[in-house]
Amino acid sequence: MRINQKNELLNNPTKAGIILRPSSPELKESYSKIKELFEEIGIEVVLEDNSAKMIKEKGISLEDLCHEVDFLISVGGDGTLLSVVRRSFKYDKPVLGINLGTLGFLTDINMDELDKFVKDFQNKTYRIDNRMMVQGSLNLNSFVAFNDIVISRKSISSMISLDAKIDGKPFNSYYGDGVIISTPTGSTAYNLSVGGPLVYPLTEAFIITPVAPHSLTQRPLVMPADFEIEFNITDTQGAVVIVDGQDIYELEQNETIKIKIAKQKAKMIHRVERNYFDVLNEKLRWGN
Repeated sequence: MRINQKNELLNNPTKAGIILRPSSPELKESYSKIKELFEEIGIEVVLEDNSAKMIKEKGISLEDLCHEVDFLISVGGDGTLLSVVRRSFKYDKPVLGINLGTLGFLTDINMDELDKFVKDFQNKTYRIDNRMMVQGSLNLNSFVAFNDIVISRKSISSMISLDAKIDGKPFNSYYGDGVIISTPTGSTAYNLSVGGPLVYPLTEAFIITPVAPHSLTQRPLVMPADFEIEFNITDTQGAVVIVDGQDIYELEQNETIKIKIAKQKAKMIHRVERNYFDVLNEKLRWGN
């Protein structure tokens, strides 16, 4: 069945917040160009404070930024966009990703295309995709992931053992280098590199992919997102939990991590011309 979403556009936006890739003071010129283009169509631009310090401009905290603006602009690459989406998630702000490198799976607008996109944006010729996020909880920590949650071994010299439950019922035991719990958006990330399936990004599903499993019978599993997944660490050495490749938590033996779909979605601003299958064709060189 084809997945359709009602395209809900922004209601006459007047202010945008910009977050730049960290440790990249050379982005000042790109920031100035972005600011100029949006101000030409009557949209005020505000800079996040860490980005502002980096390029010696004035800025405000991310929290204040999210309270003030109608949407956010991430300038950098997919990693920057991941960070912006996760940090701003609770404020429910749409995010536009501007890519300064090669074509990304998440960021699809480069600086050469920005002039045209801003005009299209003014004419409401764009779309907002609602992407599934996952929520994880362990001990007293709770977090969200846009791409994936990875449960990995602590030592490279040994494997990890995990017991898994779905909605409280045991369904599998894993023994290997780890397990990836991916969103459809994250199916093109770590999941893909270990042989997991590609899943259309607007699907609501979990992808559970074992990493270098000890048994050949262990295969990737795609399942509806209305389940809660639970992993208990049976390994004496414990485990590490890596969230979107950016945050790390430690688990000890017999501790548990629970993962479920987040109540709200991440909102991504895209060109109407963006086609997921064209991106796959270009990035994966299908048919070439």
